[in-house]
Amino acid sequence: MADARSAIKRPIGPRLWLSGGWLTLLVLGAVFAPLLAPKDPLMQDLFLGRMPPFWLPGAEPGYLLGTDSLGRDVLSRLLYGARVALFVGLIAGVLTCLLGTTLGLIAGYYRGWPDLLISRFIDIWMAFPPVLFSILLIAVMGTGLTSIIIAIVVIDWTRFARVIRAEAMTQGAMDYVASAQVTGHKRIGIMLLEILPNVLPTMVVLLTLEMGIAVIVEAILSFVNLSISTDDPTWGSMISEGRVSIHQAWWVLVFPLVCLFFTVLSFSQLGEGLKDYFDPVLR
Repeated sequence: MADARSAIKRPIGPRLWLSGGWLTLLVLGAVFAPLLAPKDPLMQDLFLGRMPPFWLPGAEPGYLLGTDSLGRDVLSRLLYGARVALFVGLIAGVLTCLLGTTLGLIAGYYRGWPDLLISRFIDIWMAFPPVLFSILLIAVMGTGLTSIIIAIVVIDWTRFARVIRAEAMTQGAMDYVASAQVTGHKRIGIMLLEILPNVLPTMVVLLTLEMGIAVIVEAILSFVNLSISTDDPTWGSMISEGRVSIHQAWWVLVFPLVCLFFTVLSFSQLGEGLKDYFDPVLR
């Protein structure tokens, strides 16, 4: 029995440790930003504009990662910007997953006219350029986190629907589904209790990828001033400001770019690692 258990148990790979570690630090930094941030992220001091990080000559004590052109603390703005990025990534990712998975399961398991209707709607919806469509939606609904989340959900649900539809079709042809039908289970019960658990690994990968995409979309919209107020700290607005002063204050651009890169990479690697760990076929 011990040998069987050890054969089934899989060690946690380095991608899970590294991606999970970064995201954990990011979540802790975002949640405790009011306690961890050394300065008010909105406080300006023009006399301290573009001060370098602590390891460079001319650094100002108390400003570990330097200041931007308005004298605002870069570290504090990074921590508060993480709150916006993670909030959008989590809420938009979960809502997109729920909508796309529901439609994908219905289309893949019920087949027939539900599949035809949903599939044609997906094809039409994916014909719109996603970035331009998101900007159009934000322009119509107005700026704000709610508008950004709605725009992401409206645009990206098709990714979940297509993949989950294909998975549901594959699972629907399995013997265990036929056995459940023979024993008299209702179709909705089979879909929720038999098929859904077997597509969860794929859902996890898509969800984590979608969270990373949502973080990128929020940064893009912040970059073009279509997110929240331009005074509020976001990684996109910091990148937008940093590109103007890249030769005078490179740290204003580099630090939010690094945070954005590692966050998106960690979301994608976390999904792949969780799939490898929990997928019963791979185990």
